[in-house]
Amino acid sequence: MPSSHLQKTINDSLSSAIPSEEIQSDSWQKSLSHAIRSPEELLEKLKLDIGQFDIPKEAFNNFLLLVTESYLNRMERGNPKDPLLLQVLPTGKELVSPPGFTEDALHEKDSHFARGLLKKYHHRALMITTGTCAIHCRYCFRRHFSYLDEPRQWEDWKPAFEAIEKDSSIQEILLSGGDPLILNDSRLEKIIKRLEEIPHIKRIRIHTRIPVVLPSRITSNFLELFLNSRLTTFMVIHANHHHELRDDAAESIRKIVRSGIPVLNQAVLLKGINDSKEEQFQLCEGLINLGVIPYYLHQLDQVEGTSHFETEETLGKEIIQFLRENLPGYAVPQYVREIPGKMNKTPLL
Repeated sequence: MPSSHLQKTINDSLSSAIPSEEIQSDSWQKSLSHAIRSPEELLEKLKLDIGQFDIPKEAFNNFLLLVTESYLNRMERGNPKDPLLLQVLPTGKELVSPPGFTEDALHEKDSHFARGLLKKYHHRALMITTGTCAIHCRYCFRRHFSYLDEPRQWEDWKPAFEAIEKDSSIQEILLSGGDPLILNDSRLEKIIKRLEEIPHIKRIRIHTRIPVVLPSRITSNFLELFLNSRLTTFMVIHANHHHELRDDAAESIRKIVRSGIPVLNQAVLLKGINDSKEEQFQLCEGLINLGVIPYYLHQLDQVEGTSHFETEETLGKEIIQFLRENLPGYAVPQYVREIPGKMNKTPLL
């Protein structure tokens, strides 16, 4: 997506996420508005020389940088190979596209059920609630997704809700994006209440990275939206490295777990970041110590601009075997790949 379109998407989504009257000095919206948006500022705060890095303008313009202060605070100053920094810093490697790496690696254009609604699997549908995230992960499988084609105003969602009503096989709605928790509580409440009106909808599943990257978003009022609903709620968070589970992020995750909402984690196997037995052990152990079930370890989706993160499947299998030998069964994620057209994630072990 051209940078101008991406920025317009961000601005449009933030307008629903951050009404000006709601921005307070201690609010999560204020934190998001102050997120870092330039490689120069990010590296300066980490006391790193930008000359050490290959950051061509094309890579940055193709997919903008966005990092919250909370996430920055868990990076190691002076370390150019910090595993959190490598997940968010643009690089010239993104301009290399080997055969097989495409913009729509999961063929999501073929899965549109209605505007803003994808249906890949039986009994479930996924809502693209927003095009905005609180962080831009360089390996993102939707980094080329055309969010401008999806609903942005509330009235734009009418066809999607009508499509859900007409398909009685759908029992579960996945709230995705972007990141659904970028939406303010008022918008989320409208979505929940509209789904509650559809008798065959039983569950909501929230797919979010925000408890990890913007922990202040997890407020008591937010949690009550889901705890007071007739719909059973599951939350799937996204942490790739045990350093992401520190400090305020750990507290936000504990708050969700203690509320009673089941929390699972999805990670992506990333070269140079978490592609070792030791790191995956620490990640899984860190998750279960917070009450989070490791759910999936994904083989990288082959999206254009992400090939430098790809690892061999044999390594992933060795890691899972190591985890099985050293952790309780509930602490070992399924190692999977998503194959376009298949009605389920494909286990690789």
